[in-house]
Amino acid sequence: MMARFFAQRVIIGKMAYKDIPATLKPGVAEILNDQGLQHLIEV
Repeated sequence: MMARFFAQRVIIGKMAYKDIPATLKPGVAEILNDQGLQHLIEV
């Protein structure tokens, strides 16, 4: 649930992927990939 919250914040531009807590990054990345928004993930 928290991963979805942070993914939504990345999508709307309120937060950058790099600022997400490390423990949530895999889940957020999966959500962004599923929505075709891989470009929002900074490696």
